[in-house]
Amino acid sequence: MANQFSKTASVEKPYAVFRKGSWEWRVLKTYKLPKNENGDKYARWFCAVKSEFTYGSFEMGDTYIRDILGTGAVLALMTPEFKAAYGPWMLSLGDPAELHDALEEIFG
Repeated sequence: MANQFSKTASVEKPYAVFRKGSWEWRVLKTYKLPKNENGDKYARWFCAVKSEFTYGSFEMGDTYIRDILGTGAVLALMTPEFKAAYGPWMLSLGDPAELHDALEEIFG
């Protein structure tokens, strides 16, 4: 089975969005299948990241998955494909109250 997230998505239409405070991680690409990321402390995603340190713009680069999830970031948005691939545990990370705001901000 091929990795369906190996093609880089645009910043405007990421596979998933995580938020914590002023930080936002937009997942644009994954390097491994989800089952192969499990237990790999060096598993990474290519992300567009915005925070107070980036002055309102996104900086792009590889980010360890554990660094995103370790912050307690909330899953604000994900595509149906990302949801299917990563399973129900991702749903438990999301706050439904923030979902509407995330969709409005990203997709207008």
